[in-house]
Amino acid sequence: MRYVVAFVGLLLCGYLLTGLSQVRPGERAVVRRLGRVVATPGPGLWIGLPYPFERVDRVPVDMIRRVRVGYEREEDENEATTPPGQFLTGDHNLVNIQILVDYSIQDDEVEDYVVQAERVEGMIARGAEAALSSWSAGRRVDDILLRGKVDLPLRLPGKIQEDLEPCKLGIVIQGVSVSYLFPPDEVRSAFDEVSRAQTGISTSVEQAQQEAAQRLRQGETEQARLERLARAYAAERRVLAKAEAAAFLRRLDQYRRLKIDNPSILAGIWWDEMGSLLKSMKDKGRIELLDQHLAGDGLDITIAPPPIKKSN
Repeated sequence: MRYVVAFVGLLLCGYLLTGLSQVRPGERAVVRRLGRVVATPGPGLWIGLPYPFERVDRVPVDMIRRVRVGYEREEDENEATTPPGQFLTGDHNLVNIQILVDYSIQDDEVEDYVVQAERVEGMIARGAEAALSSWSAGRRVDDILLRGKVDLPLRLPGKIQEDLEPCKLGIVIQGVSVSYLFPPDEVRSAFDEVSRAQTGISTSVEQAQQEAAQRLRQGETEQARLERLARAYAAERRVLAKAEAAAFLRRLDQYRRLKIDNPSILAGIWWDEMGSLLKSMKDKGRIELLDQHLAGDGLDITIAPPPIKKSN
């Protein structure tokens, strides 16, 4: 009889131990007593009523979960009428898209997640498919194929989260990545050719822009060089003009002073200029007639004749 009592005592202790639960770090527990949620304890030891009066669901809240949504090649090979993940574009083409939706459980809404845990991933998949359908219907197939892998991860997480908010699933959409984005196999080769042509056009445009930019820089460099030369030449001519003007004023002042005592000073100046002109003409190899210097007022030697090119 004593053994029976001990055995019953052990069974009773084991039964009472079903009311103990260890909640690990990174987990939240949802305690349901007779089907009603009574507590959501954090990490630690939970002491409650034994089974079946109380049920404890431990949920990892720091774990990222993933749902695959959209196109599946295996189902396409089964010749389904419309494969999952095949969407209609805004220009009435078809495109196959598969995305991966990452989500986590909100720490303060773990109760909502536990209550609807069995349908959470299905709701996420339907919300993602609806967002994909809306996104693809508003765009041309070329834009989808060229920019989809960049555009979808930016636009879809917020849209899916917004659409699922009324469902109270207790989750947060962490991100979306594109794992498959191609046209149907029947027309894929044609799209590949178009893509290659567009890539060639983009390359040609980029090369033309680079060449134009290079020529523009060369033109700006040449312009700057010519402007520097022009400024230097202008400065040089101003210096020479000022020097010539100063020399002329000194000569004029000298002439006015000497004219008082020597009325024939102008003839001396004339012969000085004549000598300089003849010397210059001699240095160039020949002395020409002075007929080209004759004017209505007599001989004008203020302008030297143009240089004569020597023949070989």
